[in-house]
Amino acid sequence: MSKALIYKLNQSTEIQFWLAQFFGWSAYSLVTFFALTVWDDNVTWSHVLHIAVQALLGILCTWPLRPLFRWAFGLPGLSRLLLAISGLLALSWAWTASRMTLFMWISGERGLWQQFNDWYFGSLFVFISWAAIYIGVRYYGLLQLEHDKLLRAKASRREEQVKRLQAEAESRDAQLRMLRYQLNPHFLFNTLNALNSLVRVGESEQAAAMIDQLSGFLRHALDADTRPVVSLDEELFMIRLYLDIERARFQDRLQLEFNIEPSAGLALVPSMILQPLIENAMKYAIADSEDGGIIGIDASVQSNRLELKVWDTGPGMDTKTLGDERGIGLSNTLNRLETLFESDYTFEALDVNPTGLCMRMVIPLTFDTQQMLEAKVG
Repeated sequence: MSKALIYKLNQSTEIQFWLAQFFGWSAYSLVTFFALTVWDDNVTWSHVLHIAVQALLGILCTWPLRPLFRWAFGLPGLSRLLLAISGLLALSWAWTASRMTLFMWISGERGLWQQFNDWYFGSLFVFISWAAIYIGVRYYGLLQLEHDKLLRAKASRREEQVKRLQAEAESRDAQLRMLRYQLNPHFLFNTLNALNSLVRVGESEQAAAMIDQLSGFLRHALDADTRPVVSLDEELFMIRLYLDIERARFQDRLQLEFNIEPSAGLALVPSMILQPLIENAMKYAIADSEDGGIIGIDASVQSNRLELKVWDTGPGMDTKTLGDERGIGLSNTLNRLETLFESDYTFEALDVNPTGLCMRMVIPLTFDTQQMLEAKVG
């Protein structure tokens, strides 16, 4: 049987009904033949013909039950029951009368009308069985239809959810790229100012060294720019390249302290997330201080969180007005954290004893790039 034919059978309830009628009444005829005719040893052509013709009459008499039951399905419970019983009684009576008349005509027997109640009881049992099967199949079909609708609705919602998540991911990625691109001119402006200062004071060798260091930094920055997230070790490598550039400018005024747990170095962070914080520390703790100071980075793993600290020994600041005073660097960092993690992060400014400022952030600990990018989308 071809797939097209099977599909057509599955879709057409009309074909299914008449196939069920044919096979159902054929089975009834076989049961009648073996249980009555063969058992009573009355295998004659008249009996066989009667069995076949009464099956055809049964098909004709049960056919009206189908539209009757369809109509009854829309009625209240009691009306539906009364209509179904009335239809079964009437049509089973019609089948009894017609098959008894047919049997007496074929066999030549007379006086069978006295057995009408016995024949009618058998007919009623057959028709009730037919009705039970039909109603069962009908309700099963309705159940399957509702199940299919539910599956289609779930599939539709799932498809809409996937599209929404994809749109959110694309929007989030675009926003992250925009924020990263915002850092490049800001950093270059500061670095070129430093180069200009060295050239003005005649420090050509230091300026040349800074240009070489800037070239190395930009190569790594361009590579990192293609990746939204990098390991903390890679991020710190970039920071060291930047600080090497600044060290050429500030010499011994710049001191560094890095305290990085080995496991923290493998964790993923948004690329260049520490860069604006380091630049701010350079501006307020080193550039504005004649004696210079210390800039430190601490990283540790706490449960399933990564804690990062960028601190300095500068004069410190009023943490309540920090957002206004620290400008684009802090705003950029906050926007990127919000875009990537929504509310699943901590970012705060703390005082350092005796003087200084510490920028502390806590983000989800992850070692998988896809997990980082979908931290809050899924």
